[in-house]
Amino acid sequence: MTPTFRTSRPGSAADPSKPHLILVGLPGSGKTTVGQAVAERTGRTFLDLDQEIERRESMSVSQIFGQKGEGYFRKRERELTEELTLVGNMIVAPGGGWAADPEVVAMLRPPGQLVYLRVTPETALKRLGPMRMMRPLLTRPDPLAELKRLFEARKAAYETADHVVSTELYDLQRVIDKVIALASSGG
Repeated sequence: MTPTFRTSRPGSAADPSKPHLILVGLPGSGKTTVGQAVAERTGRTFLDLDQEIERRESMSVSQIFGQKGEGYFRKRERELTEELTLVGNMIVAPGGGWAADPEVVAMLRPPGQLVYLRVTPETALKRLGPMRMMRPLLTRPDPLAELKRLFEARKAAYETADHVVSTELYDLQRVIDKVIALASSGG
């Protein structure tokens, strides 16, 4: 049975013979914004893993963390990734911690291609603005210190990506164009 996701293109055929393009990076790096735009412009399906988990659990990621714990959330993330092995050709935006689990990443890669949207913790925090309160790991008293801690803990995992696009150096449209070029080149 093919999994059913609530994606940007309901009922679209996610061709299992074509690899996923997976956007990784810190919260605030632009994974969802860039992913949606790339999917729209390339005719591919976009899937935000956190939003899909929220839909299936009928609660926000913050509520899942608070009521069921981070371990439960990571288990759901792993199960969803397993489902993604049955389909292909999606632009996938997992949560910031997804890439930190090499076993989960290995489920989709290869053939899936990882694109690291690199951003500094300072810029990420500015971009998140008040929306940071929706991020369970950033509701602590010093969110910048927490983003720096997450960055240091995840940096090595992010840097194993097949491609790196700095979201510091380019405006949003240029980042989208760069990712589209990678998606078009089979990545």
